[in-house]
Amino acid sequence: MVIDAAYVGLLLVLQVSALSAQSTANAVYDRAILGGHVMDPASKLDAVRNIGLTGGRIAVITTHAIRGRDTVDAHGLVVAPGFIDLHAHGQTPETYRFYSLDGVTTALELELGTSDVAAWYRERSAGGGGGERINYGVSIGHIKVRMAVMHDSGTVMPVSDGAYRAASPTQIGEIAKRIEIGLSEGAVSIGAGFPYTPAATRDELLAVFRVAAMAKTPVHVHIRPGVAGLKEALSLAGETGAALHVVHINSAGLADTPVMLEMINDTRARGHDVTTEAYPYDAGMTEIQSATIQDTYRAAPAERLVELEWPRTGERLNRESFERYSRIGGPVVVHTNTEQMVAVAIHSPLTIIASDAYWQSGTGHPRTTGTFSRVLGRYVRDAHSLSLMEAIRKMTLLPAQRLEARVPAMRQKGRLRVGADADMTIFDPATVVDRSTYREPSLSPRGIQHVIVNGVSVVANGRAVEGVAPGKAVRAPR
Repeated sequence: MVIDAAYVGLLLVLQVSALSAQSTANAVYDRAILGGHVMDPASKLDAVRNIGLTGGRIAVITTHAIRGRDTVDAHGLVVAPGFIDLHAHGQTPETYRFYSLDGVTTALELELGTSDVAAWYRERSAGGGGGERINYGVSIGHIKVRMAVMHDSGTVMPVSDGAYRAASPTQIGEIAKRIEIGLSEGAVSIGAGFPYTPAATRDELLAVFRVAAMAKTPVHVHIRPGVAGLKEALSLAGETGAALHVVHINSAGLADTPVMLEMINDTRARGHDVTTEAYPYDAGMTEIQSATIQDTYRAAPAERLVELEWPRTGERLNRESFERYSRIGGPVVVHTNTEQMVAVAIHSPLTIIASDAYWQSGTGHPRTTGTFSRVLGRYVRDAHSLSLMEAIRKMTLLPAQRLEARVPAMRQKGRLRVGADADMTIFDPATVVDRSTYREPSLSPRGIQHVIVNGVSVVANGRAVEGVAPGKAVRAPR
């Protein structure tokens, strides 16, 4: 009797499959997520699966029945990698709670950053390696370092010499040295904001970009407005060979957003490492005492001043109120963009979704609490202008890939695969939507049902789970 080799091979495959299924059936996982529609942009998996978690990582993704010591019923829900926010200014227990309710499992402050990286992580580590609701990380920030070197009197943003005095060659050297120290302490990247430090010369900015190039670290830059601002940043990156990440292209570009996206695309096509991000709102927010507001509006006519809104009262500003609130200080809403330009940025395949979350003394921008739900509800479901898989890719895989060269641990985030960190967002695609407004910015979204960080639920059945802190530091190797 002749036995076909292919037949024998098929029998072996079936036997291995049967043994694997039996092993899966016998295993008891720490947690089992059952019956969810799993969507993973990295593998393109787009199907109903069960997921088993063990030790804070994904242990199995399968069509077979599994058991867990704890279960999450995900039938009718989408199971996605946890959302990664590259641009979240609030880094407090209050804002981490806001972010988790919007599906964020990792929130990073990569634009403003800090001047003391070691201290920043120490404040959040609660004995080392944890201490917060979600994963967290920071850049070494040119703005903050310049404030320290120039002895600026501001707290959040520079308001005196940090903004308005040119640095001497010795001070430029000190700024570069402090940035190098921050990178050696594990900063995720370098942050910069050119409109907030208008006195910084090209020589100073080149020094920052040279450090970035030497360390193979991206610079996350709030560029000066418009095409000229992007040309400046691209020139600095091109001259030094540094990687560049342009923050919130929609608010930097306004009507020039389509042209600027094309400029970034052309630069990437020539082999340069340039990325960008966008948030889904047509108004921005920043500190009224910052140079970017004062330099623009201090002598502006009345018709320009009405672009500014004081969020605590909802009033649009005039000359008297602008000067009064400038003396007090605090966040101001800036109404300068259009929904059309926001949509262009959100739809572009180039853009990562990042919130630019802003929260200060009990008030802030609704993007703090609703960015990711807004994209899923308004652009994916309601407008059908973005596919669900592409939206998830912008919120998970793309931000992880932007950082993983410097922070190898990010290769285990933004994906649903065996061995990856068990960071997941489970939502109802039929109901997910933001609810926060400029008047009520703290309202949590609808439809984010479960959020899991390193295997631990921080949101369950749409409500924040209290008393948990599974978040870990996202940090470059030291």
